[in-house]
Amino acid sequence: MPTLPAEFADLEPFADWAIATERERYAKRLSSTMDELQAFYDSAFPRLEAASSYLDQFDMGAMPDEAKRLLWLYCSLVTVSFPVEVWRQPRVPDSGSTRLDAVAEPVV
Repeated sequence: MPTLPAEFADLEPFADWAIATERERYAKRLSSTMDELQAFYDSAFPRLEAASSYLDQFDMGAMPDEAKRLLWLYCSLVTVSFPVEVWRQPRVPDSGSTRLDAVAEPVV
């Protein structure tokens, strides 16, 4: 059963990246291989403008579930962009056991 809008059916293999919270997105990033991060990035990044245009048609408080999942998927793209584009590893280099915890999440 599709979880993303029909216009983004090509991203369904990555629907498990449609994660509602920053903490869970970060945990998925850390538990993923670079090949997995790269595959997600390579599929989602080219669709960024189309996704942004699609999401712009909705008010944040009245977003359908499929659109919320698309938004969350693109929040995950932000989470994986530095590891893919800069660090070439899921963890922040030279950071030891440092963690970053969000203290608030946007309400959608």
